[in-house]
Amino acid sequence: MNHAQAPTQVPALDALVEALRALPGVGPKTAARMAYHLLQHDREAAEALQLSLQRALLAVRRCTLCNTYTESEVCATCSDTRRDRRLLCIVETPADQAAVEQSMSYRGLYFVLMGRLSPLDGMGPKDIGLDRLVQRLRGDGVEEIILATNFTNEGEATAHVIAETLRPLDLRITRLARGVPSGAELEYVDLGTIARALVDRRGA
Repeated sequence: MNHAQAPTQVPALDALVEALRALPGVGPKTAARMAYHLLQHDREAAEALQLSLQRALLAVRRCTLCNTYTESEVCATCSDTRRDRRLLCIVETPADQAAVEQSMSYRGLYFVLMGRLSPLDGMGPKDIGLDRLVQRLRGDGVEEIILATNFTNEGEATAHVIAETLRPLDLRITRLARGVPSGAELEYVDLGTIARALVDRRGA
């Protein structure tokens, strides 16, 4: 009589290393060093990391207006009555939004795409929320759209599609100036360059 074998469980240490490899820029050797350090030298930090991740997974949601991460239905930026509601800056990720904020040169609102157009990765217009963006803009008081997608091939293509999609709404559509290096992602660009690119933005 044949008995089906139970699936082999991955050892806990190997599973931890594999989980750490999911972080951007972390290869197998770096992930292993992180795992050994947490287990050998800083178990309290490991426990704090576990609790923080669990809390974030349970509490963090998407803002109903701009799509960024928040613990409330509407994020603090969208709720801030001091923001200039005539300006809407479109970025790819919450990290890009944070980079623009840290430049201290922008006081408008945001829309976070949570990605960029990439047919090879299965990311189309619906996946980056273009329908939701258009819906938000109808009667919302926005006068200018600032396209702050990254200066990569995918980011440029995303900016072009957004500009063409929004053209019938008769809004001013601008693009970050070319002070941002070609191929660069906003979260890695120095804050002074982002500030200058915002000031010198051009028509899209």
